[in-house]
Amino acid sequence: MDKWTELRTALHVAKLGTVSAASEALQIHRATINRHIDALEDELGARIFIRHGRGYTLTDEGQDVLRVAQKTEDLLLDLSGRVQGKTSEIVGDITVTTLPVFAHLIMRPIAQFRIEHPACRVLISGTEDLAKLEFAEAHIAVRAGPKPENPDYVVLPYANVPINLYAHQSYIHRRGRPKYIDELAGHEFVVSPAASLRAPFSVWLSERITPEQVSLATQNHRLREEAIFAGIGIGFMSSFEVKGRHDMVRIFPPQDEWSVPLWLVTHVDLHRTAKVQAMLDQLKRLRPQPD
Repeated sequence: MDKWTELRTALHVAKLGTVSAASEALQIHRATINRHIDALEDELGARIFIRHGRGYTLTDEGQDVLRVAQKTEDLLLDLSGRVQGKTSEIVGDITVTTLPVFAHLIMRPIAQFRIEHPACRVLISGTEDLAKLEFAEAHIAVRAGPKPENPDYVVLPYANVPINLYAHQSYIHRRGRPKYIDELAGHEFVVSPAASLRAPFSVWLSERITPEQVSLATQNHRLREEAIFAGIGIGFMSSFEVKGRHDMVRIFPPQDEWSVPLWLVTHVDLHRTAKVQAMLDQLKRLRPQPD
């Protein structure tokens, strides 16, 4: 299929939402926009947009087309920069995906990236779902747990996140501090709901406490964090989250088996592009350092 012009047009319509906005951005007539979309849909044999009064919305097939178009545009922009001696400004969007619990660890690198490359907008996808880099759902993924084994991925070690049970001083004053694992029975805990348990340390705790010991359960990590800070119960947190907080008490000595390895993951096709390399440089240079 030789339809890059039509793909580029569809990409702008998808991003901007209306034919008028795409027409202004591309400096071509609205009728041409419509012809490009019709030609692309005829070539593919499927609708890629749902037309309605408020604009254009992508169909499921259109989502796939958009990913291909975005990946192609990224590669062409990078090629243009290389041909021009790498003097071109880094522009467009770069998407980074991470679990919400680890999002705070990448904000300093992203802030520095934006200072150095203000024309490149950063999109963050904070979700439990794993982005499919082969479908250009993200440029860089910060993955937790075992090292990803996909042969098309470039995987770099990023950080090791120490995890432990913590409690606020107010909880310790009220209920005391357990010194040994067999003393957990007399305490209350802030946890994830049983149906959403994934991390080995969360499973470990669920096997050692009863439902009656759960003072608060929520799938939202930020809410669990606030509950632990408020003294509602003991809960798992990373050493980064309690850094500088002298009112937080670590319950047990450091446990290596509770540490979580983080990985920087890119797709081999986009790994060497200028904007991906620029973001990786900041992430590696400003990687989180435990106490």
